[in-house]
Amino acid sequence: MATDQIEPRRILVTGVGANPGFGLTRSLTRLGHHVVAADASPLAPGFLLPDVTPHLIPLADNPGYCTRLEELCRDLKVDAIVPAIEDDLPPLLCMAARLEETGVRLWLPEPASVHACIDKGAFHEVLTEHGVPTPRAWWGDALDQVPDDTELVVKPRRGHGAQHVHFVDNRRHALLLHELVPGALVQQRVHGIEFTADCLVDRSKQVSVILRRRDLVKAGLATVSTTFHDPAVLGLVRATLRAVCAEGLCCVQGFIQDSGAITITELNVRVAGGFPLAEAAGADLVGQMVRGLFHLPVDHDTLTYRPGMFLTNYVETLAIGNAADLERIVTAEEAGA
Repeated sequence: MATDQIEPRRILVTGVGANPGFGLTRSLTRLGHHVVAADASPLAPGFLLPDVTPHLIPLADNPGYCTRLEELCRDLKVDAIVPAIEDDLPPLLCMAARLEETGVRLWLPEPASVHACIDKGAFHEVLTEHGVPTPRAWWGDALDQVPDDTELVVKPRRGHGAQHVHFVDNRRHALLLHELVPGALVQQRVHGIEFTADCLVDRSKQVSVILRRRDLVKAGLATVSTTFHDPAVLGLVRATLRAVCAEGLCCVQGFIQDSGAITITELNVRVAGGFPLAEAAGADLVGQMVRGLFHLPVDHDTLTYRPGMFLTNYVETLAIGNAADLERIVTAEEAGA
């Protein structure tokens, strides 16, 4: 399939303070698009990337969130919104129809699919129902069934970025942490080779998948990763995408255990933090996402990749200057500029 270069668009990216949104902003600007970088923190590093328009927005659970985004879309003539953090998904689903009426594009799966992915309890139920291997999990009334003979993970049912995640080796500690972690879920801990699958599911449900080993993980981010091919992993990732009716850009995570068993742990309805490796390995991931976002055909031939490519993330000095540079962003917002 021949793929014409899409004309530059004005795209609002939320969550530019974290790796997924930061990397997505960089990739979009390199493709020639203009990014309206949005985040709830004035310290978001994505605000300092060259050639972006930075804007503060409220937290996703703030009553003014939807109004603020609608104002930005209208005033800045935004063509599309791409969320890069899970918190923004529920309010964006609620306002999707209004945005589409004004010509602002969103590319999200159906609400039931989104909710099945952002709620780890619901995700466990969907995968179990479809026979996709996933770690055992307990929450609510099932907590009395947590075993005392296995390693456990305590995490929020709705969370991201490895926040409030704790590893324990006995039931008593898991139940204690369950009282402290907001909306907690207790899950069996899995060991093995951890992987991420960068996925693009087009509107006809055709799928492209790029597999990456998470060789070194710090605070939930793969700081060293390597692309690989594995038909069994690919098949299970595809089964996971079908089970939750995924669509658009997303990422699946799981483990290849020492026994060879493959276990799926989560699916994020957003770009992964380590996706630049997929692009370095030859996959036009963001470029094809933009085509699908604007209802153009996705060229899956451009989403093939080379195995054995590795990427190392590191802390980068993005900007050194006067704190007033950041304060001006806040001041402009408060003045209504």
